[in-house]
Amino acid sequence: MKRILKITTTADRLLFLFLIIASVSGIFISRDALSQASEVSVEINGKQAYALSLDTDRTVALPGPYGNTVVEIRKRRVRVKEAHCPNLICVKQGWISRGVIVCLPNRIVVTVGGGRPPKNIDAITG
Repeated sequence: MKRILKITTTADRLLFLFLIIASVSGIFISRDALSQASEVSVEINGKQAYALSLDTDRTVALPGPYGNTVVEIRKRRVRVKEAHCPNLICVKQGWISRGVIVCLPNRIVVTVGGGRPPKNIDAITG
């Protein structure tokens, strides 16, 4: 460790400090830049079935091949409360305030944050 400190110059240390500060500040800037989600989009078999507000607490039962999947919205968060699929990964995911919950066996996708992007926009064109 002492040998490494002898090799580095003051410019190296300043650059390292700048990179640390830029990284930490990037976390806070990106958190503020991302808009808070206010909508839950529920798709069944690839078609939007519901567009729900996160502001209203409710429970919705969604039909699927393995039976009803119960989606619950409470305190601006969403979870799959109950499902009858074999592995229950969607239930084990728990509460989310942004992102996606997918139940593949029942073909249900719950997206928090405004639903699907327009079809003509992809990761390259932005």
